[in-house]
Amino acid sequence: MGTKHLIAAFWAPVCAFLAKSYRKRRALLIGSLLGSVGASLLMVLVPPVDKNRVHFPCNGSSGPTSTDALLGVTLPVNITSAQESASSHQAKSTAEVEMPGFRNPPGESDRETFRDLHVYLAPSVEGARTTSQALLHPVTSGLKDHPWEVTFEVVKTALPLLPGGKGPRNPANLSGTKGKAWAFDLSLEALRRTFILSLGSVAFWELLTAPLEQVADDSLYEFLDFVDATDRYRRLWVWRLLGMSAGVCGITALVGQLDCFLMTSGPRGVVHFYGYSVVSTLALLVSIAFPIPICQQWEPSYKRVKALSIVGGDPRLILLASTIVLVGAIVSTVQNFLFWHMKDHGSGELVMGFSVALSLLGEILLHPFKTTLLRKLSRTGLVGLGLSCLAGQLLYYSFLWSWWSVLPIQILSAISNRALWWAVEASVEDLATPRMERALSALFRGHFYGSGCSLGSFVGGFVVMRFSLAVLYQACCVALLLWLALLLSIQRRLPQERKIKYSKLLSMEVSDTSDSEQGTEQDWLVKAMREEHSD
Repeated sequence: MGTKHLIAAFWAPVCAFLAKSYRKRRALLIGSLLGSVGASLLMVLVPPVDKNRVHFPCNGSSGPTSTDALLGVTLPVNITSAQESASSHQAKSTAEVEMPGFRNPPGESDRETFRDLHVYLAPSVEGARTTSQALLHPVTSGLKDHPWEVTFEVVKTALPLLPGGKGPRNPANLSGTKGKAWAFDLSLEALRRTFILSLGSVAFWELLTAPLEQVADDSLYEFLDFVDATDRYRRLWVWRLLGMSAGVCGITALVGQLDCFLMTSGPRGVVHFYGYSVVSTLALLVSIAFPIPICQQWEPSYKRVKALSIVGGDPRLILLASTIVLVGAIVSTVQNFLFWHMKDHGSGELVMGFSVALSLLGEILLHPFKTTLLRKLSRTGLVGLGLSCLAGQLLYYSFLWSWWSVLPIQILSAISNRALWWAVEASVEDLATPRMERALSALFRGHFYGSGCSLGSFVGGFVVMRFSLAVLYQACCVALLLWLALLLSIQRRLPQERKIKYSKLLSMEVSDTSDSEQGTEQDWLVKAMREEHSD
């Protein structure tokens, strides 16, 4: 994810500039969409680390028999086994596992003792006993003869199970005896191969899709500017949010119905990639008729550099850019790990999609209060409110207790995301020089925010490996509150200069002239506009 954000932050602006300079925007849109279809299908070919993994909903029965099975939960357990010898790779142990939500026959308790459970553990030089964090997977053979007996294969995982507390505190113990492979179909070599293939596929995918959004956005804005309808551009964001809400709910609903039929030769979740390829194909058809104006003038290549110099010359913009980098780093931890965290507490993919839809719909409902919030709280106050809500969300995430517990807090995303960017856009519009507003806004959303997401992904991954996800979210909460206190203290000491906007000055001059000359200067314009409207 860190590589993905890094490519998007610096590769997309370069491609967008070259496509505009050489008038190849439509070719870039079509090529990007066509390539993204192939790249998404390429991800399906990446072999899973554990090819023998079987999930509850795909056990060949008529349907799941419990709520946890319906949500596709993989239950983490701790298994302690006695090491038979220093050179042995296998050990048999007796495990007592509590499985909430698993139905038992009448007369038996919910606590089942599974004996003769085969556990494959790598030898450890730490001592005579080995404690391992493993995953339970049902083996469906024999279900017809003994419907109430299920054999579970315990497979060692090389990935951290989130959150911490559910087993060993960190996965650093995976190294074990140096130079020996794990003997349970999850060797370090298989893990390394899968990681390299996944990283290469994601990087290739992002190289193809990173310029897509910016090129389409710039083309649409310039087209509306050409027809004097830029006011409509400001109302298009709502359709983007509605489309995202429908997409996350729709694909997660399809995953629950189709994933078991399409995962025979690929990893779990292939429906996501197939769905992406279908939507990209539909967008490819739309891109043929997408409005792309022909550039009449050459855009200076130093516009991004000029925008960067504007930020460097204004301490308020420097402070705002630092805030955006920090926000990007912290938001990336939510994007990367929250679904994993929810799954550890029993959430299914439909619940995950619904949580995203709630935050997006909250942003839509908050929009009518945009002007009121900016007027009552000011830009600095709105930034502080957004950071405070984000800190509260992170603290809440670290104490999740159930599969549904994440849903109530998602409504705060409307303030921590949408209201925060309202303040940023208002500040950029007020502090930018003429005709540099869009360049500055792209710099904040692309370079600063994207760089923060990349940095946060790298650092967040290391923190989760060494500690736990709860610790990561709590540390991010503390960092946000400390930065908020520093931001407010520095903001008060900065000079409050207000730049004169030429549009406002022109409107004031026209108003003064019309008052002194009894409106004769603007009568001809009003009449001409009325005649044009009547025609």
